[in-house]
Amino acid sequence: MAKERRIDWSSLWKKEDWWAFWLGMLLFILCLATAYGMDIMGWVVKASTWVDAGKAMGPTSKAYAYLGPLGSFIVTWLVLLILTTIGAAAMGWKRSRFVAAFTVIFILTWMCWVIGHNAYIAATDPQKAGVPWSLRMTGEAGYIFALILGLIIGNFFKGFANWLKEAAKPEWFIKTAIVLLGAVVGIKAPTIPPEVLYNYLFRGLCAIVEAYLIYWALVYWVARRYFGFSREWAAPLASGISICGVSAAIATGGAIRARPIVPIMVSSLVIVFAVVELLFLPFLAAGTLHAQPLVAGAWMGLAVKTDGAAVASGELVEALIIGHYPEYEPLKGWIVNAAVTTKIFIDIFIGVWAFILAVVWVYWIERRPGEKVEKLEIWYRFPKFVIGYFLTFFIVFLLTSAAINAYAASLGVTPLELTKEQFKASFAPFNAAVGEMDSFRKIFFALTFFSIGVISDFSTLRREGIGRLALVYFICLFGFIIWIGLLISWLFFHDVHQLFLR
Repeated sequence: MAKERRIDWSSLWKKEDWWAFWLGMLLFILCLATAYGMDIMGWVVKASTWVDAGKAMGPTSKAYAYLGPLGSFIVTWLVLLILTTIGAAAMGWKRSRFVAAFTVIFILTWMCWVIGHNAYIAATDPQKAGVPWSLRMTGEAGYIFALILGLIIGNFFKGFANWLKEAAKPEWFIKTAIVLLGAVVGIKAPTIPPEVLYNYLFRGLCAIVEAYLIYWALVYWVARRYFGFSREWAAPLASGISICGVSAAIATGGAIRARPIVPIMVSSLVIVFAVVELLFLPFLAAGTLHAQPLVAGAWMGLAVKTDGAAVASGELVEALIIGHYPEYEPLKGWIVNAAVTTKIFIDIFIGVWAFILAVVWVYWIERRPGEKVEKLEIWYRFPKFVIGYFLTFFIVFLLTSAAINAYAASLGVTPLELTKEQFKASFAPFNAAVGEMDSFRKIFFALTFFSIGVISDFSTLRREGIGRLALVYFICLFGFIIWIGLLISWLFFHDVHQLFLR
């Protein structure tokens, strides 16, 4: 009789998955204190779109302005170095080498992140940024620069790359970022004014469920049937293209126990293709869907695969449509909101889909005939950082909703009767707290892309099929995903803008 498997409690402090949870939740709790008058983490460094290099970065909170750009950078590096070194030691990594390698990785990554925020590269509104033109890539261009620099080091300076690998841990970094992402999504959920909340959110939810059940199955089938990819490759690729890019690919890889290189390669493609979409899709939407502005906004949320690029696309569409058609001025904020709303549901769907795939892989894909699969195996497969994602989402959502209700009660009105300005003021302290969390999230995302490059060998990428992977991505994205997204956006959002023009 087979011995029953028991929970390995040591995984709580020895496994990368759990350390992403602990680190993400610690940063979340410390940043949340800001909403209650204790700005503990406002020193975290933040990059801004810049022309003057002296204004390229600084502390997230004005309360720490005295630190200046360099001071906030040093404090951020030092605190993250201490926290990650504690985790590295608990997981049995070489502490002294980790400290040195992490320091170098942090400095090089931050250089790339700041360069990516240069106005000529990042500004989505060049005139407002004070430059005559821009590539309009948003600050997420910094991720690409970090990836490129990492790839150069990983392939042409292999001795240096091997030295850095002790701290080049893309999965740990991205999982920590996903925990914090829950809070960033959670703060947005209550901000949709209640008078149209149910109609608007119901449409967004239906659009997401319908779109991604179609997307995922089609991409998985194409990758398996026509390109011969294994399930290990096809599943993260389908999630990366169809759900939410980097985060979904990492969560899926964890759920099905894929090798680290699989979600890493998919993540690299996601950011590159998102930038390509950002450069042309908003202009196509504004030019062809100006009579259905909310359809155009929702399309950006359904089609563009990273949060930053999707929101930037929505902002571009809104600016282009309202700029050419002043009669749509009452829709200001709502076109981009359509993109944000669909993107929120996409982000929420990550955890749900990771659980579904963990169950499917345990009970159907990897189960052998006659083998009894313990339910505990699902727990081991389920990515623990997703728990953190849902926790931060629901905590911020509930606290923000409570703040809105309390503010309305203090004025003797219902939340429905709050003006737009009052509504924003009701949860302003939480915006500041989540802003600090988002600064940490972006740092961990940037560290992820640099680390991806460092550990990626071109010869390995060729051997694993990076060319075929990119071809599948290209065919699926431009062959049917973008257009199915357009159709579903039309089905659920056409003529909805009339509600705002009455």
